[in-house]
Amino acid sequence: MRKNMGGLDRIVRLVIAAIVGTLYVTGVVQGTLGYVLLALAGIFVLTSFISFCPLYALVGLSTCRRKN
Repeated sequence: MRKNMGGLDRIVRLVIAAIVGTLYVTGVVQGTLGYVLLALAGIFVLTSFISFCPLYALVGLSTCRRKN
């Protein structure tokens, strides 16, 4: 797996995951929507830690800077 996520992309995903987690814990988001958003937040955290997004690979997108 080649890295295809840049630093800013990783930070944005972690912030979004933290916001979703906070909304779930405080009870703002509940039920099925809450579970779906928690799953999405988990995927965001996982892809941020490994710096690889399978969806980006499918469409040929990369936010990672290229080395010269």
